[in-house]
Amino acid sequence: MGDKPLRVLVCGDVEGKINVLFNRVTSVQKKSGQFDLLLCVGEFFGPSPADEAEWKEYKSGAKKAPIHTYILGAASQETVKYFPSSDGCELAENITYLGRKGIFTGASGLQIAYISGRGGHQEPAPAHCFTPKDVTSLVAPLVSNTKFKGVDILLTSQWPRGVWQYGNNPDIDTKSCGAPLLAHLAESLRPRYHFSGLEGTYYERLPYRNHMVLQENARHVSRFIALANVGNLAKKKYLYAFSIVPLKNMDPTELVKQPQDVTENPYRKSARESQKDRLAAVAYAEEEPASQFFFDLGKKPHAGQGPGRKRHSDGDRPIQHKQPRKPPQPTGPCWFCLASPEVEKHLVVSIGTHCYVALAKGGLTVDHVLVLPVGHYQSVVDLGTEVVAEMERYKGAVKEFYRSRGCRCVIFERNYRSQHLQLQVVPVPLDKCTTEDIKEAFVVQAQEQQIELLEIPEHTDLKQIAQPGTPYFYVELDTGEKLFHRIKKNFPLQFGREVLASEAVLNTPTRADWRECKSTREEEEAQALSFRQAFSPFDFSLLE
Repeated sequence: MGDKPLRVLVCGDVEGKINVLFNRVTSVQKKSGQFDLLLCVGEFFGPSPADEAEWKEYKSGAKKAPIHTYILGAASQETVKYFPSSDGCELAENITYLGRKGIFTGASGLQIAYISGRGGHQEPAPAHCFTPKDVTSLVAPLVSNTKFKGVDILLTSQWPRGVWQYGNNPDIDTKSCGAPLLAHLAESLRPRYHFSGLEGTYYERLPYRNHMVLQENARHVSRFIALANVGNLAKKKYLYAFSIVPLKNMDPTELVKQPQDVTENPYRKSARESQKDRLAAVAYAEEEPASQFFFDLGKKPHAGQGPGRKRHSDGDRPIQHKQPRKPPQPTGPCWFCLASPEVEKHLVVSIGTHCYVALAKGGLTVDHVLVLPVGHYQSVVDLGTEVVAEMERYKGAVKEFYRSRGCRCVIFERNYRSQHLQLQVVPVPLDKCTTEDIKEAFVVQAQEQQIELLEIPEHTDLKQIAQPGTPYFYVELDTGEKLFHRIKKNFPLQFGREVLASEAVLNTPTRADWRECKSTREEEEAQALSFRQAFSPFDFSLLE
């Protein structure tokens, strides 16, 4: 998305007033246009039976959130029951639980750090609390790298202790307000925006510095905003709107500009104390694996990295990922598991560590390929981080290959009545039609078949809108535009091929069904050899 700003909404404690929140969001979007996402801090759920009944309407699908919504975990024992034990999952359509702690990275590069609940010291911590160990495991892998600049957004349920120092005063009693652990977290992560709830009031602190004047290079400023609870009788502000360009996409000079009302850092310790904290964080990172980071969107690994090596995001920033789960075993014969005797190996044209590329049997064109995981996975949303990363590399390589042949690329996946992920990658000659023509062909044909095909924001990753097991159809165009349909009942199995084979796109209607596109094994072997030779300059698996 380059330097295009994202439009973000943030709200305070919802406390079960979900209808009130979403009605307000709908009203705001009618007046101001569509926002990209809604972030919720504080307590999202309420304790009463009425609150629970309201939530069930969203959980059942009777009602739907009007925007992609991300929430923190429980901040009290009464609401723990609403959350699964696992982090990072969709609780209802368009409503996603981020997790107890971690890093959310959108495809736009926007980086959001988060930690749920209230500060505690008991180990193991209750489900609605966090401990010093949780904070250290979140901070350590980031601050131990000298290239770390900060995060775009920090979400915490509680306020950080002492955030009001050197700044304007909030209208609450500050004696017992806030968690010292979160002050350390905010100082270490240097968020451009930090949002909190739980105190029932609105407070926007003056921006503060993240560097010592004349002693350190200039850094961006941080802004702390606390939000009131939704629908509060005092009419204190509970919904905050802003636009943000991800830090990684910003011009460094613009990023470090200091506003006139900037103050000293409220958390600033002596240099000696800060150094001691950082050394402790690095030592802990070496002893124990760091926090499990949710929603990593699979940055491309550097050349030469094999399994078991640390992988780095853009800017060489270390990120710790969940240990990859072993792929589930197929319930019967699978035509696409590479180790399976059923796979047609003569169609395989490239094999990586986690994925492989094969010519599509009965392809729409001679260069129509499939990108598939080596192991048995049903859909993209089931894939582990390393598999996603390599799949993205293959997508990029095939796109470059098509471009060299004067073609644009269309990618689609049907996660319905298929047991092994098949990412269909189809070239369309540039002189046949435009990307807009292809998009229109999908939309028109979907309307004719009463299929709700929605355009989703370019920065949105599939894992953010569909949890494993959710049937869906997905299209990605060469411009980065994405179309998505959540399959609820029946779905035409050849829909993607039918659209691309139509007169509006490839104009090859007889190839809409792969079973009608028969070739001999000798012809397929010749096509595979031809593709393999032509693709070899773009095939990273041959270079590593």
